Amino acid sequence: MENTILTNLTDESTCVREEIFGPVMSLLKFKDLDEVLERANNSNYGLSSTIMTNNLDTAIKAANTLRTGEVHVNEALYMDVTTPFGGFKESGHGRENGEASLKSFTETKTVTIKRPDDCIP
Repeated sequence: MENTILTNLTDESTCVREEIFGPVMSLLKFKDLDEVLERANNSNYGLSSTIMTNNLDTAIKAANTLRTGEVHVNEALYMDVTTPFGGFKESGHGRENGEASLKSFTETKTVTIKRPDDCIP
């Protein structure tokens, strides 16, 4: 499939609501940052997001607000074996790559025991 840009969409469009893959970009108009962040978070999915901006404050606010497993600023995708990869919500469970992926192989258990007073020497 060739690179595809979809325009004239609404928030209810299937390609906006669903998690689609491939060289596809959906473009929607917005009035301000708060609106676009709210709309972006109004999804069952949260694998990855990309912010294109020259304003560092905008990038930080968006990165802190977006409920996605990855946030890329001024690049479409950056992957490194040392950085965790995985999504939020229905976009996957757990993490691949990096130290965070080791947690999927670990079961943590906490045991607390109160000793009876007569057992304490």
